Amino acid sequence: MDKIAILSDIHGNIPALEAVLEDIRRRDITRILCLGDLVGKGPHSDQAVDLIRRHCEAVVSGNWDDFITREAEYPDLCWHQNVLGEARLQYLAALPFALEFYMSGRYVRLFHASPRSLYERVQPWDDLEKRLSLFESSERCTANIPADIVGYGDIHNAYLQHLHGKVLFNVGSVGNPLDVTQASYVIMEGSYGARTAAPLDIRFVRVPYDIELAVQQAIDADMPHLEAYIQELRTAKYRGIKD
Repeated sequence: MDKIAILSDIHGNIPALEAVLEDIRRRDITRILCLGDLVGKGPHSDQAVDLIRRHCEAVVSGNWDDFITREAEYPDLCWHQNVLGEARLQYLAALPFALEFYMSGRYVRLFHASPRSLYERVQPWDDLEKRLSLFESSERCTANIPADIVGYGDIHNAYLQHLHGKVLFNVGSVGNPLDVTQASYVIMEGSYGARTAAPLDIRFVRVPYDIELAVQQAIDADMPHLEAYIQELRTAKYRGIKD
């Protein structure tokens, strides 16, 4: 059986990312996939990019990874762009849209927000038709077939649902969770690449980390939207920073 760790939405929070990577290491998982939003919100986008590049087998783009490479008119974005530097911005601009593979006879599609867009937000309480649309393909996907299993990030809210015989899950957020004040990621275990049916397991992991260290790092960096960011880390409640 193959084990894959799937994480998303680091948002420059290094204490959270390091805690998750250490938990993955302790479980002897060597394959790690990232579903985007490495940067922004937190103070250390540069370190987040470097750690994700070092440890992850594959990475897809998130909405922050996308617009931070194109928009420069806002002072807060300029702050994060300066932290990143040109080489990392080029890396982010080149990230693919989705990851697709067979596992235990199921076709798996992973992306940041939806199979159509980095900016289309789908919540677990949205209507059934909208959630079912996440299994569809689009011109941005690799294969023109519906997925059996879909995993995504973006909403910072981990969940799993069974819909019409298919599985939909959100991995939650490593660095800016908005449901529980612990970093979140998912482990998929099954037969990677296999087109025949085999056991498959999806597990959610919550990792405690030093939130006050992350808060102090943000204060020391004098980063934009500081108060809202600190409140989100401490309470897991959204305070109005673009996520």
